[in-house]
Amino acid sequence: MSNILTTTLIGLFVGMIGTGAGGLITFFIRDPGKRFLSFILGLSSGLMLSIICFNLLPEAFEIGYLSTGILGIVLGVFIIIYLDEKLSSRMKNYRNFADRSFIKTGILLGLGVALHNFPEGLAIGSGFIAKKELGIGIAVVIGLHNMPEGISMAAPMSIGGMKRWKAFLYTVLAGMPMGLGAFLGALLGEISPQFIAFCLAFAGGTMLYITCGELIPKSNNLSFGRISSYGLVLGFVIGIIVSARF
Repeated sequence: MSNILTTTLIGLFVGMIGTGAGGLITFFIRDPGKRFLSFILGLSSGLMLSIICFNLLPEAFEIGYLSTGILGIVLGVFIIIYLDEKLSSRMKNYRNFADRSFIKTGILLGLGVALHNFPEGLAIGSGFIAKKELGIGIAVVIGLHNMPEGISMAAPMSIGGMKRWKAFLYTVLAGMPMGLGAFLGALLGEISPQFIAFCLAFAGGTMLYITCGELIPKSNNLSFGRISSYGLVLGFVIGIIVSARF
């Protein structure tokens, strides 16, 4: 039980500190342009892809059956699509933000970050149950990945006129679902190796969809140059380096 509590606290710490640190950086960034935000989202996308390709899915297929991993990926994608549709339909009611596009963008990004922080926490919890080194590696890379996400949340909110401390608070709150995900991942991961593999693949599927369907398109739409691609490649390389060290 103590291991589950420790894993939960690690997930909560990584989530809140990761996005919170990104939000804190915006106190020193007065006027981030679209190219900067495009680079940040590209960097975040690269980090996410490295987690998926070199941590989550390889470990899932190593400890579980091929069918278990594929099922986890597919189910993760379908679940996140369903939640994304629900989230989008609810946000249509927020018409008061029509003339405050930057704040609306920050809120939407924040909700998306909070939404996928849960499966990221699930990956951390499952990773620690599978192998301590895997859990540490996933936690470090996800923590690094959450920093640019915190910036991408808080920067447009600040540009839109929201108080910087309030934007920072939202980035911290967006990281909290990771603690719950880590708790469930550690708790349920003790059932069997196949379940651990399923949890890792499930988290990989949700993160793959968010990266390819949300983060990369948004980074490209912000700036039509190569800046988002530079960020993606740099993030991917950083993710490889961190993965190799843990």
